[in-house]
Amino acid sequence: MKKPTIFLAVFFLASVMLNAQTLLDKYKSGAINLIPDSEYAIGVDWDRALESWNDTMVGRWVGDRKSLMVTPDGSAIVSHHFRDFYTMFSPEGVFEGELQVKNRQGRSYRSLPHLHGVLDGRILFSGINNTGDMYCFDKQGNLIKTLHLDYAARQIIPLPGKRLALVGWVLWSGSVREFVAIVDYETNEQHIIWDRFNPRTFSPGAARNRFHYEYSFRDGGMVSCSTMPFIRALGMSYPPIIANIKDKLIVTIPETGEILTYDLNGKLLREQTIDWAKTYVSVEEQKEIQRKAIERYRNINEPRFAAWASPVENRAARDYFVQEMEKDLAAISQPIQMPMFSTLIKDSDDNLLFFEFPKEEGDNKFNVWIYTNGGQFVAQSSFQVEDYVLEIKPSKMVFHDGYIYALVEKKGAGGVPLRVVRFALTTK
Repeated sequence: MKKPTIFLAVFFLASVMLNAQTLLDKYKSGAINLIPDSEYAIGVDWDRALESWNDTMVGRWVGDRKSLMVTPDGSAIVSHHFRDFYTMFSPEGVFEGELQVKNRQGRSYRSLPHLHGVLDGRILFSGINNTGDMYCFDKQGNLIKTLHLDYAARQIIPLPGKRLALVGWVLWSGSVREFVAIVDYETNEQHIIWDRFNPRTFSPGAARNRFHYEYSFRDGGMVSCSTMPFIRALGMSYPPIIANIKDKLIVTIPETGEILTYDLNGKLLREQTIDWAKTYVSVEEQKEIQRKAIERYRNINEPRFAAWASPVENRAARDYFVQEMEKDLAAISQPIQMPMFSTLIKDSDDNLLFFEFPKEEGDNKFNVWIYTNGGQFVAQSSFQVEDYVLEIKPSKMVFHDGYIYALVEKKGAGGVPLRVVRFALTTK
């Protein structure tokens, strides 16, 4: 009778040890399997909860028009471009309805910017709208404060001590200024800690960027596409990506591989450069990618790039794209250097995951950086998932309490395929 007791004790101990694994332990073991939590979002009617999946402005799904944010208590909130509400899910994934933000007169704001995070554990804050306003409000949608910033922001993160850090940009007469700033929530004061200027190549009359194509419709609006991965669009370089680890602000530059560590007052503490080998898109790889893009667009019989444009104009846009793509194909003569990494995501254990550019569709290899001895890379891993289309973007996948919450499409789903899924991270 003792053997079963020993077996059960060993099994229990193994289970405890498995559950006690840190995320870093899992990364070091190799590839990570993402397993959907079957107890999360049970019974959600996704056709109702995310009915705005069909973007009515262009008549089709546009991925970057929706984003995901997770609050400290595990509630998931989905933002929608040009909508006057956010979609709310409880910590258990229950659809709780749509949250509108009201001004001090009780009127709801229209066309809410995407949510970026939670400040001081309780204040939700949005991005910056086209008049420079950032809305700060509670979970009931009551406005607490409006910050005003005279520029656009790509990324905004909360810092301790009621401060925010952001990656901003502003147009100058002949250039684009990109910068990282720290903003005081109480005073609205801003302190720029890093900046650079890039040529403004998208001003009127400027030549278009190679491998990037735009078509303007007669009745207004435009459509654009890019064939070559990782090419600058609109003359902007790859912007910095920032993260907060305890009392440090980490600023990373994808193009150069720089990792800059600042204190929360903006003092530069350490500079580091990624030392893995630079990668290139060879001439032959470029030509192959471009040929496939040309073939793909040429075979679109009845394109519908814009719902408001006539079939004739949509076909004209297709023909223009193919014509310009063929010009670029003929001009390919030099390899293209790729940035050192594609994106950066912080996990819930304060590890930073630097994702390499995928060599094939579905690749998502990442290198794990921890703030120890000034910062070092300690592991390499990747994610594997079945039945869902995973987008490796901070706006689409968020770590919380050891899980990944993701805004993903479910393969083969009828109706609205978009889902909010909580994934457990397991190893083989």
